[in-house]
Amino acid sequence: MGKFIYQESVSVEIEDRALAHLQVVILDKLRRAESFAFSWREDTSIGDGRTTVWVNAASALVFKYHGSRSPQLDPDWLEALASVANSPSGLRLVPQPGPANGTNA
Repeated sequence: MGKFIYQESVSVEIEDRALAHLQVVILDKLRRAESFAFSWREDTSIGDGRTTVWVNAASALVFKYHGSRSPQLDPDWLEALASVANSPSGLRLVPQPGPANGTNA
């Protein structure tokens, strides 16, 4: 499990492959000077709530991976994440599209 760290004080564990896809989408938005909300569900061990952070060019972000190899990126998953990131509710981790998840993207 990797970790997304926001402003040195807020963090969430995310599986390395999913984190790599989120990193691409987040950095693409920041390169275009687009601010956005990023939300995730908290683990039941810390209350099963939800956290939302506002991400902009001044945000201090860390993407910390458990593994040393870069995972292969799925263009369909990147597109799905980018689409949700551009929605009014902002970015959140959505399942990888495809037959393995019961959907056809």
